[in-house]
Amino acid sequence: MTPFTPGTDEVLYSVDAHVATIQLNRPERQNTITRPMLAAISRCLLQANGDPDVRVVILTGSGRFFCAGLDLRGGSGIGEGRYAPTLDLRDAPPTVLHGIDKPTICAHNGSSAGYGMDLALGCDIRILSADAKMAAAFTARGVVPESGGTWLLPRLIGWSKAAELIFTGRTLTAEQCLEMGLASQVVPADQCLARARAVAAEIVANAPLAVQGAKRLMRMAADETFDNHVHHVYLQLLPLFQSEDFREGMKAFIERRQARFHGR
Repeated sequence: MTPFTPGTDEVLYSVDAHVATIQLNRPERQNTITRPMLAAISRCLLQANGDPDVRVVILTGSGRFFCAGLDLRGGSGIGEGRYAPTLDLRDAPPTVLHGIDKPTICAHNGSSAGYGMDLALGCDIRILSADAKMAAAFTARGVVPESGGTWLLPRLIGWSKAAELIFTGRTLTAEQCLEMGLASQVVPADQCLARARAVAAEIVANAPLAVQGAKRLMRMAADETFDNHVHHVYLQLLPLFQSEDFREGMKAFIERRQARFHGR
């Protein structure tokens, strides 16, 4: 099998113990994202989602920053009026991130701003280092949250808090993110990735088909009534009842042992 490569050294991809790690690797520029990096991030997400060996995806950054947004100075065209007219949003990282079934954890190792903040918010779970910050600096730059923030923030923290954050372009500390519900955990800076891997290991231990089905249902629930959702839950359960993992889960429960799931 040909090894998968993201297509640029500024995005790193690895798989270990059923966990795919996607790392933004441009620390000298605060992991700001260039056009090649946009395509690479999407490729990595799709690779992880299609790999049966991967059960969880961790998104993180190199160095002191998670991601300071799009590169507005690096000659990529993003900040020169050539970015928006040619962007295919169907393949953009936030859209791909929202659509994949594998659980995603953001190991928010440092500060984020703009596009980087939206990428973090698009993950299912966010673990922030204690010295991290999130800067919703869109309106201060003359734009709106272009990467899903206007959809995500009201659902995560409610309309009023989301409106205050977006309209003011405020910067939040890690503890403020935790208080508002934007972070699942805040940990010491040197423990951020390790804690993300520990949470990933807990998820890996469960039946992957069930975990992915639960994520699909959570995503669908955002736009449907309770009655329609209950119907979709029933339809999701039918194939799970036929899976090897379901039989293993029931057998392990009866035998009082740890289940060994294989995603079948």
